[in-house]
Formats: sequence, structure tokens, C-alpha cells
Amino acid sequence: MLEVGGGVGAIQLELLRDGAARAVNVELATQYESVASDLIRERGLGDRVERRLGDFVRDADGIPDADVVVLQRVVCCYPDADALVGAAADHARRLLLLTFPVERWWIRVGLAAENAFFRLRGSTFRSFVHSTAAVIAVARRHGMRLVEHRRGLIWQVLALERTD
Repeated sequence: MLEVGGGVGAIQLELLRDGAARAVNVELATQYESVASDLIRERGLGDRVERRLGDFVRDADGIPDADVVVLQRVVCCYPDADALVGAAADHARRLLLLTFPVERWWIRVGLAAENAFFRLRGSTFRSFVHSTAAVIAVARRHGMRLVEHRRGLIWQVLALERTD
């Protein structure tokens, strides 16, 4: 499996426990590495987990494909959803799983307030509400088809499978 922006790797660790052979995590933020290393070591999974620091979109050519690619609450953290979802779909041999905010007015207001707070604190990080239809369209252009779409109050989950 490949997880983009997996943080400390909780999803990967669960999937490895449940039978996944190997996990690769590509993470932009460095603050997760210490805890992630401890969790991997505690579970004896050092030979089955590879952690990479970097921008998945920029570094995509050097990252291996995987049966399952997971983007859990990552699409909203990246300004170019087309590039991110396209690269993720290209790396998914079987499944692409995404969780990102639902397009609702209060989500847009909340993220605008959050972004103002980041700006005031001097942070360059921003959150984004990307079009669900556009995300699905990008995945389709990259050989995926939607098999499940669940919407919650804030988050939505898309499951897409390879068609070619």
C-alpha cells in the first residue's frame, strides 16, 4: 500500500496488521517521524514500512506503484487537487481511497477562518475545498472508476478502482 500524507502511519499499521505485505508513506511534514519510527519499531514492522519525506506530486516518478493508494484528509491540504489525485491514481494498481471535505458553505467558511488564523500566525499552510466532481473526473481520466461514495457532515470518502 502507498499512503500520501500518512502522518504517524496509523492507517498503514492497521493494514499491515490485517495482511498488507508492505507500506510506503510519503509525508511533507517532518514532525511525525519520531513517533512513526517508535510505532514501527514497537510493532516490529521496520522491514515492511518505508517512510519518505517530500512532496508526492513533485517526487511521483521515484515512488513505487501500489495495489492500494490512500489519501486520508490530504486532498484538502494540497493546492493542486488535479495534480495530486492524478499522481495518486497513476500509482494505484487496484484501488484509490480518498477522504476530503464535503463541498458545503460552512466548510468553506470554516476553512477560510482557519486560513486567516494560519496567515496571522505567519504559517504558509492553507486548507482547500476542492470540487468532488473535479476530483472524480481526474481519477476517471487516470483509469479509475468510482465504486463507493459516502458523505458525512464534514468528510466524504471516495473509493475508486482501476478499470484498465
